[in-house]
Amino acid sequence: MYCMLHSSSVVTVIGAALACDEDRMVPGDRKDYLPQLRKITVAELVQLPQQKIHTDDDVVAWHKTRGYRDFWLFLLRLNEAVVNHAVPRADGSCSPTAAVLISILDELDSWIDDIPPLRSPQRFGNLAFRTWGDRLTQVGLLGPELRAVIPYVKPIFEISFGSFLRMDYGTGHETSFAMFLCCLTLVRFFEPSIDQERELVLRVFVRYMRLCWRLQDVYKLEPAGSHGVWGLDDYSFLGYVFGSAQLREQAEFPVSAILRLPLPQDNLYCICITRVHQVKHGPFHEHSSQLYAIATGVPNWTKVNSGLLKMYEGEVLSKRVVVQHLPLGGLLSLDED
Repeated sequence: MYCMLHSSSVVTVIGAALACDEDRMVPGDRKDYLPQLRKITVAELVQLPQQKIHTDDDVVAWHKTRGYRDFWLFLLRLNEAVVNHAVPRADGSCSPTAAVLISILDELDSWIDDIPPLRSPQRFGNLAFRTWGDRLTQVGLLGPELRAVIPYVKPIFEISFGSFLRMDYGTGHETSFAMFLCCLTLVRFFEPSIDQERELVLRVFVRYMRLCWRLQDVYKLEPAGSHGVWGLDDYSFLGYVFGSAQLREQAEFPVSAILRLPLPQDNLYCICITRVHQVKHGPFHEHSSQLYAIATGVPNWTKVNSGLLKMYEGEVLSKRVVVQHLPLGGLLSLDED
């Protein structure tokens, strides 16, 4: 099960957001000394990615691997790349490599029109989603630009859109897509430059997020492991991390401003909050108590961003039920760091 973030009380969110003084790398004035993501050649790989996590001890061991360190560094670099930058217009120009991936996501989106939902009395999980998933696994979307790395990224890419067995979607699937982007950067399909990393978040990840929202709506995907009002969001997490990073170095839009609709649509945090209002009904403080607690209890966006990064590592990347389905190895090395 790809569980969502949860905690026993809203206070946990505030505590995590304010606990930013540990030695673990967290955002701040760190753009100049976050190390470069290393480069890997396919020729040096000795194993294909497989599911390796079966116990809580496996999670602990994974956190000590080179692959985990690479992924965490990648997320930190993406986080820093978007500080003080807005989401661009969808029809704006982008790099050729980003255009390749956006084109793939556009193609996946078009399949939803080809595969309409079946008539079904079920509240969650329309069986047409399995047909969509079958096409994903059978069609060679990852083209000649990625031919050499396809065996190492295809298993990660294919689980980025939900479980075709359980017909659900959660933070584990979202993490899979982020790992897919990390792998493509490790082999230098994408360059680990601040401009490219910013584009990966504000263009590619945004496109992925909107595709997943449409999959959820059309095929009625169940939130994987949702904990209702005690969850940050029923389906995702990283949009809030990157969105809070975008707002870190400004004071015009305080944390509490997310309670006042309508929200600007050039920020990922605001886009995600808008999405919550579209799919949930009733008072915000009742159906989204964690987000409400952040809005009313955390003093600035730097604290929000640091706290959410810590929470993502603790409540997503450290939970066996979330990460047990991730294909590891290959580009995400299991060698101890």
